[in-house]
Amino acid sequence: MLGESPSKYLQRMLEGHVTSALYEVSVVDQALITYVSDMLVRFVFMDNVHRLRGLTGRRLVEVADMLKEADARQGTACREAHRHIGDYTLFWVGVFPEALRALQATDKRDHFIDYCAQGKRAYLVASTIPTDMPGHVPSELLERAAHDFERCAYALREARRGWEKERDEGTHGTDLLRSN
Repeated sequence: MLGESPSKYLQRMLEGHVTSALYEVSVVDQALITYVSDMLVRFVFMDNVHRLRGLTGRRLVEVADMLKEADARQGTACREAHRHIGDYTLFWVGVFPEALRALQATDKRDHFIDYCAQGKRAYLVASTIPTDMPGHVPSELLERAAHDFERCAYALREARRGWEKERDEGTHGTDLLRSN
C-alpha cells in the first residue's frame, strides 16, 4: 500500500474480494471480475450511481424511470442506458440488498420491479445493440453479466462482508462503502 493511491488501493482490495467470491461460485472470468470490480469502484460516488438523467436533466433514481428513458433513446445512448440499469440493479441487489425495501416501497414506481430480472434483461438488451465506439464494454461481456447476474450479486454481497470484516478488525478495511 505504500506509495499507492487510495483509488488504486480501493480497486485492488475490492477486486480481491470480488475475485474470491466469484471463484467460490465457479466464475473464473477475469473480464467479468474486472467489470464488476470497476463498477463497484465507480459506484463509490453516488453521482455515478445516479448518473442517468431524463430529458429535463433530472436524475433518474427509479428503475421504472430509467427503463422509460432507455426506451426513448437510440443507438449507443440506448445501449449505455440499459448497461447502467444493469449496473444499478446489480449494485443494489448485491451490495445493499437491505435498501431494496425502501427502493421498492409501495409509494415508489419500482414497487413491482424485480431488480434481478430487470438487471439481467438490461444487460442482455445492451449486449444486442452494436457499438464501435472505443472503450465501450464488449457485447459478449454484457451478455455474460446477464447470464451470471445472480452469481455476481452474490459476489458483491460477499465482497461487502469481506471489507466490513477487515474494517471491523482494523486490517486494511475501508469504510468508503457502507450502508449507513
